[in-house]
Amino acid sequence: MLSPNEIKTRAIAFAREWRDDTSEDAEAKSFWDAFFDVFGIKRRRVATFEKPVNKSDGKGGFIDLLWKGVLLVEHKSRGRDLDRAYGQARDYFAGLKDRDLPRYVIVSDFARIRLYDLEAKDAKPHEFDINDLHKHVGLFGFISGHVTQKIKPQDPVNAEAAEKLGKLHDLLKASGYDGHPLEVFLVRVLFCLFAEDNSIFEQQTFREWLEVCTSEDGSDLGRALAELFQILNTPEEKRPGNLDERLAAFRYINGRLFEEPMPIPHMDSTMREMLLDCCRTNWAAVSPAIFGALFQSIKDKKARRNLGEHYTSETNILKALQPLFLDDLHAEFERIKRDRKRLEQFHQKLAEIRVLDPACGCGNFLVIAYRELRLLELDVLRALFPYPREGRLDVSTIVFVDVDQFYGIEIEEFPAQIAQVAMWMTDHQMNQLVSEEFGDYFVRLPLKKSATIVNKNALRIDWAEVVAPEKLSYIVGNPPFVGKGMQSQLQKADMQLVFDGSKRASALDYVACWYEIAVKYCSAKPEIEIALVSTNSITQGEQVDLLWSELLRRGTKIIFAHRTFSWSSEASGKAAVHCVIVGFSLKDRQQKILFEYEDIKGQPKAKLVSHVNPYLVEAGDVILKNRTNPIANVPKLIFGSMPNDGGALMLTETDRQGVIQREPHLKPYIRKLLGAEEFINGIDRYCFWLIGVEPSVIRSSHELRERIDRIRKARQNSTREATRRLAATPTLFGEIRQPQSRYLLVPSVSSELRAFIPVDFMKPSVIANNLVFTCEGCELYHLGVISSTMHMGWVRAVCGRLKSDYRYSAGIVYNNFPWPEPNERQKQRISDAAQGVLDARAKHPESTLADLYDPLAMPDDLVRAHRALDQAVDAAYGKTNFASEAERVAFLFTLYEKLTSLFPTEKKPARRRART
Repeated sequence: MLSPNEIKTRAIAFAREWRDDTSEDAEAKSFWDAFFDVFGIKRRRVATFEKPVNKSDGKGGFIDLLWKGVLLVEHKSRGRDLDRAYGQARDYFAGLKDRDLPRYVIVSDFARIRLYDLEAKDAKPHEFDINDLHKHVGLFGFISGHVTQKIKPQDPVNAEAAEKLGKLHDLLKASGYDGHPLEVFLVRVLFCLFAEDNSIFEQQTFREWLEVCTSEDGSDLGRALAELFQILNTPEEKRPGNLDERLAAFRYINGRLFEEPMPIPHMDSTMREMLLDCCRTNWAAVSPAIFGALFQSIKDKKARRNLGEHYTSETNILKALQPLFLDDLHAEFERIKRDRKRLEQFHQKLAEIRVLDPACGCGNFLVIAYRELRLLELDVLRALFPYPREGRLDVSTIVFVDVDQFYGIEIEEFPAQIAQVAMWMTDHQMNQLVSEEFGDYFVRLPLKKSATIVNKNALRIDWAEVVAPEKLSYIVGNPPFVGKGMQSQLQKADMQLVFDGSKRASALDYVACWYEIAVKYCSAKPEIEIALVSTNSITQGEQVDLLWSELLRRGTKIIFAHRTFSWSSEASGKAAVHCVIVGFSLKDRQQKILFEYEDIKGQPKAKLVSHVNPYLVEAGDVILKNRTNPIANVPKLIFGSMPNDGGALMLTETDRQGVIQREPHLKPYIRKLLGAEEFINGIDRYCFWLIGVEPSVIRSSHELRERIDRIRKARQNSTREATRRLAATPTLFGEIRQPQSRYLLVPSVSSELRAFIPVDFMKPSVIANNLVFTCEGCELYHLGVISSTMHMGWVRAVCGRLKSDYRYSAGIVYNNFPWPEPNERQKQRISDAAQGVLDARAKHPESTLADLYDPLAMPDDLVRAHRALDQAVDAAYGKTNFASEAERVAFLFTLYEKLTSLFPTEKKPARRRART
C-alpha cells in the first residue's frame, strides 16, 4: 500500500504524461491502467474493460471500465459532454446485479475528471482538471485504501451487515454445520470482509478470489475457504512456490486467528451468493465496538433489524472511561502540549497505561478504551511533529500505544475470540488515521502483539495470573446483571467461593463478586482505580450494609459515581436496566465527581463533591442498619398479615357473591383484603377472616370445611417445619398482625414511575396482607411526611428494588428516616396539607391510585396539593430550597448522622414470632 505522499508524487507524473491525449479509442485503456497505478493498484486485478451489459432501454452496450460493486467509468474523447457521459453510465445500471452496482462513477475526457459518490448525502460531483489530480487524491481513497470512515454504531450499515452474515449463518446451520466450528468460521469470514475494506488485504482481493477461484455452484467453496484460512496462517516464506497468484496475494496475518483446524463446511450456490453479497457491504463503516452485538444478533433473527437495541452504546461506556482516566489525561495534555519535554514524558506515560476488563464479553470496553488512547496519542504526535513537516517520517517508530496494554477475562469462548479480533481491527483503523495524518502507510502485519484475553471464569482464577497488579493502571467493565434471586446454581457456587461461604453470598447481587475480588487484588497496588457498571441494588437497601461495610473497612474510597440511570444492554432481547457506575480505589482522590440524573434516560449533570458514600450521595460513609425501631418518635411500621393458605382463604368479588348466595350465614366472616396491587389498582379482593369463629359454624359449612382441609394438607406437606406447625390452626392466617384500630397502609412495592408512593388510612375491618405495611396510631401529620418529596428522595436513595420498582421496607427505609422536629404550627400545617392531598384524591372517585399517580395522568389539583405539602414539610426541616434531589438526600444523611451520633449500638434482636 502506497503512502499518501507517494500517491501525490505519482499523480503529478500521471498528469504530466496524459494531459495532451485526446482519443477515446486509442489511449483510454492505457490511461486507466496508469490511473490505477497512481494508487498502487493493478487495474486488471480489480476491474475489467468493455464489460458487455444490457442498458435500461433493452439494447446492448459495453461499460468502458467496471469494478464490480465499487466503480463504473465512462470515458470520452477530449471536449465531449460529461453530463451526457454520466447519463450513459447510469443507463448501464439496469443490466447489473444488485451486488455489482457501483458506489462511485467517474466520467472523464482526459483533460477533466468528474467523480460521483452515489451514497454521499451531498450528491454534488467533484470535478477538476487532470493537472490538479495530486490535490484531489484523497477523493480516491476507495482505490488506494486510504479511507477514513466516520463510524457510527447505530449506522444502518451495521444492521445490514448483521442481516447478511445472519443469513449465511442460518444457511450453514441448516446444513448441519453448527456450534464451535460455525462460530470460528464466521469470525474468520468477518475478518476477511473487514480486511478487504480496510486495506489489510489489497482492494477486492477477497471478492475477486471468491468469484474467480470458486465454482458458481459453491460445491468447492468450503474447501477453498479452508485453504485460504491456512494460507492466512502461513508466512510468505513458508508457502508453496507454485501457489496460485491470487492466494499468494493474501498477506500473512498470524495472531492465531486462523490456526485451529476446523471441519470443512459443505456449501452450495446459495451460500456462495450470500457470501458475495456480504462483500458488497462497506465493512470499513462497521465499528469493531459493535462486533459483539453484531454476532449476538446474527444468532437471533428477530434482533438483526434492531441491532442498536442490543448494543452497549459508546456514550454509556464512556460514562465509565472518561471520569476513570480519559478526562484527566486530556486535561493533562492541554496543560503540557506546548512543552516538548513534558509532552514526550506524557507520550511515554500513555504507553505504560494498562487496563483490565475482568468481564470483557466481546471487548466493548477494551475497544473503546484503546481507541480513545490512540486518538489522544495522535493529538500528542501532532503536537510533537507540527506542520510544516520536513522529510519522511517513519510512523512505526513514533506510535507507542499498542493492543498488548489491554487485558480481559471472559467466561465464554466465542465472545473472547470476538474481543481479540475487535482489538486488532481497532488497532488497524487507528493505524490508518496515523497514516493519513503523516502521509506514511503504517500497518502492523503480521500480527505480533495482541490483547491478553483469557477464556476463564473471572471469579475462579487469580487475576494476578492475567496481569500482575504492579503493572496495572485501571480496572473497568460491565459484569453480568444477575440479581440475587435470578442466579444459576453455578453462579451461586461462585458467590459462595468469593465470599468464603459467608451469609453475605446469598443476599448480594452477582456483580458484588467483582467488587470483592477487585479490592483484594488492588491491595498489592492501592493506586489502581476501578470503575464497574452495576445494578443499582448494590447501592440500595440491605445490600449496602452487606457489601460496603466490609469494603469501607478495607479502605475503599468512592472516587466518582453515576447515580441511577437507564443502561441499554448489549445482550439480545434484554431490556434497559437501571444501573449505577461506581468508581473506587484504595487510594483517595481529593476531588470526587457525582453524576446526577433528573431524567434516568437523559444526560447527567456533573457535580464536584468532597465525598461520596455507598448510597452515591454527597455525605459521610453512613451505612443504614436494618433497625427494629424508628430513630424518631413515630408509630411503628409493621408488615401486614401473611395468609400462608395456598389461596384457600382468598375470594374474588365473584367468589364472594357466590359464597353469600350459597351460604348467607358466612357473610360476617368475609372481609375486604388489601395488598399492594389491590390498594393501588383498586382491585376488589376478599378473604375469610375466621378469628373467634365458632366450631359449629365451620362444621356446618361445606364451603369452609373444603377450604380449611386444603390449607391443612398444604401446610402438612410443606418442607418448612414452621409451616407444618401451622397445620394445627388451618382456619387462621399463618401470621396475624392485623391492627385493632384505624391504621395507615403503605404498599411494600410501587412503580418507580410514580413521584410518590400512595398511602391512606384504613379501618381495622379491612385486612392488610403481607404485601403492605400497617402503621397503627398514625395521624395526618405522619401521612403528610411519608407522602412528601423529602421522604421520596430518601426512598429512592436507600430502598431496595423489585425489578425497578420501589421496595419499601420498615427496617431500612422507615426506621432510619430522619423525621423533622416541627413545632405545633408546622405540624398543623403539614396535617392540613396532607388532608388537602386526600381531598384532592376524593374529587376523582372513578380513578384508582394508579390512575391518580400516573405521571402523565396526575390531575392538576392533586399536583398542587402535593406541592403545598412539600412546602410544609420542607419548612419543618428548616430548609425551603433544594437544587436537586441529590441535595435533599445529602441533607437527610447529614441529619441522620446528627440524630444517630449519640445512639448506642443496636443489638440484633431475637426473631419474634407473630401471634397465631
